[in-house]
This record gives sequence, C-alpha cells and structure tokens, in this order.
Amino acid sequence: MQTQDYDAIVLGGGGAGLMCAAVAGQGGSRVLVIDHADEVGKKILISGGGRCNFTNLGAVPERYISANPHFAKSAMGRYTAADFVALVEKYGIAYHEKTLGQLFCDGSAKQIVAMLLDECAAGGVAISLGHGIGSVSHADGGFTVTYGDRTATAPALVIATGGPSIPKMGATDYAYGLARQFGLSIVEPRPALVPLTLGGDETLFRDISGVAADVVAKCGKTAFREAALFTHRGLSGPSILQISSYWRHGQPIAINFLPDHRPGWLLEMKRQRPRSFLKVALAAVLPDRLADMLWQRIGLYGDLNSITDARLGDIERLLADWQFLPNGTEGFAKAEVTVGGIATDGLSSRTMEAKKLPGLYAIGEAVDVTGWLGGYNFQWAWASGWAAGTAIAERSRTVS
Repeated sequence: MQTQDYDAIVLGGGGAGLMCAAVAGQGGSRVLVIDHADEVGKKILISGGGRCNFTNLGAVPERYISANPHFAKSAMGRYTAADFVALVEKYGIAYHEKTLGQLFCDGSAKQIVAMLLDECAAGGVAISLGHGIGSVSHADGGFTVTYGDRTATAPALVIATGGPSIPKMGATDYAYGLARQFGLSIVEPRPALVPLTLGGDETLFRDISGVAADVVAKCGKTAFREAALFTHRGLSGPSILQISSYWRHGQPIAINFLPDHRPGWLLEMKRQRPRSFLKVALAAVLPDRLADMLWQRIGLYGDLNSITDARLGDIERLLADWQFLPNGTEGFAKAEVTVGGIATDGLSSRTMEAKKLPGLYAIGEAVDVTGWLGGYNFQWAWASGWAAGTAIAERSRTVS
C-alpha cells in the first residue's frame, strides 16, 4: 500500500476544509485533502439557488448558536466577512447584496469553488476525491489515514466532514464518531434551518400550501421577521427556517401575522365599515386563502358591527400571537445545517485544535457552532478554516 507523508491531512473537501487547506498550504505546509465525493464543495454549488450566499455582512458571533456562545468570537474576529469579500474581489467575482446583508455571486456558485481550488493550488495542496476513508489512527505524535489503496501520515489531522444535513449530497455523521474516537464529546445533533411539520387539527393549514406572508415567528425569546410559507407538510419560509434552529419538541411557535398593524386596527375598521364582514377585513390585509383559513378558525361569521369591541380586541391579539404546536421537523433530509456537533469545550477557540490531543483540529459544520440563515454558516466555515489553517502553518514552520 502506497504511503505518503504530509504536514496535515484534511478530511472533507467542503468550504471549511478547502479554506483550511489553502491557508495551511500557502503558509508552507504540505497538505492533503481527502473527500469521498467525486467533486469538492457540493454544498457550495447548491447554495443560494446555485449562486452561493457566500457570507453575510452582519455575521457577528451573537448570531450563532452554540453551547458556548463565546466560542466563535476569536476566529470570526480575526477572519471577517470583509476578509472573504476581499478574496472574492481579488478573483474578480461579481456579487450583489440581497436583503439583510446577504451576499451572492452575480454568476454561479462554481466561481467560489474554483476560487478555493485555485487558492489550494497556490499552496500546493493535494486533493484526493472518490475514496472513502478506511481507518484513522494516532500514534507517536502522528496520524495515519487509509483511503482507497493508499495511506497518508501527518502530525496534524483536520476533521472537516460537516454534519448529517442533506444526506443526498453525501453528508454523514462521520465527524462525530471520529471525534469520539479521539476523546472529544458531542453536543446532540439536530436538524436546523429546516421546515416544521404540523399534525392534528393544524393539518388543516396544509390546505393553503403555497401561501406565503410576511410575519414575525417567535420561539421563546427569539423572533425573526421574514416570510413564512405554508406547505403540504406544515410551515417553511425564511422566518420558520430561522426559528427552527431554536425550536425544541413540545414548544409552541408564535406567529404574528400582522406585524405592521397597531392595536385597534380592527376597531377602526369597524367604525369605518361596520357592515363589512370579518373575512373581508382579514382579506384586506392578508393573502386571500390565509385570510379565509384564519377566519374559519376564528369562527365569527357576522359583520363587524355584530362583534363587540372587546372580542375584536381579542382577535387582534390572536392574530398577533397565533400559536402553532409543530409535531416535528422535516429532518436532516431537508435541513440546511446541523445544530450541535463536536463540543467546543474540547477545542481551542483560537486554533480549533483539540486541547487534549495536539495536532487534531475540528472546523466548520462538524463543530457545535451554527449560524442564522443567509450566509452565516459559510462565514463560520471560512473563519474556522482560516484559524486552523493558520495554526497548522505556524506549527509546520516551528517544527521545521
């Protein structure tokens, strides 16, 4: 079996793995990237409708979920969205900003993958594709990885194989088993940025599948204002995907269907148009099918004049705090990312290196750091990859 020595072996050719490899390689390290897929960056290629929402101008640590909310501060403070934008501009990739600080390629996500591959090439990085990992072991200060009919050794190993979200893209929970093998603990993984499902009496809302509305979705103390979409299984859309990362089984989701309407708007409509029906009043401010569904659920069929002011006030409050009780999510198959993963308490926040096993690193989605929807998770991939790559390069220079 052919054996090759490197300074670092990166397991996973996604955004974090490629960034880490490029930085380490350009810093003087001999780096090998191994991925079981037939091409790198598959999640990059499908993101943003094929245009890659590659970062967010508002990517600050407070917009990430982790058992340790402070963990992301070091890496993200040293490699910011502006740093990645500078790299994109260096390659002449045209981009634009959509809502809420989201940056997308004007052209194709392929440009981002090509850029990362060029950066790897500039660092002399070797990339092996289409070979599953046979075994990974550690002895005498070094790691040995078998893949295909080959063996590679290195004093540094990077776990960058992501989480189990979107298994049709080849995603697995491989990172967790490997982390446990080397003494790292795992925060329970669960689907995030994922549609929620409705059951029981709430399945009636499936009848308005395809209807979207601008709402505020709230779970506990966390709230997001964006579109919500009713589906044939339950609830989706940006606001729901966002809140899903915070939702736990058994918790209600509160929807404010009319976030721009002040208290008293129905009373005012009653005074202006007393003979108008509640259904008509709702249809004036909401999509028709949604208005009809809510009207039927409220169950008041007379005109506004026949409804007391107190009852209209109750309806206003109901529409501003409509409670749904999801019975689950659409799972990892539909989840964009994973909440949980390799516990941060076993890692250095500056270098992403395991505290108890020098030379072992974990980055990207494999780690218990999960961002909001809209480019945040890519920025974590770039920042954590940069942090580990920089540390590996420094380590290689010190050893040599």
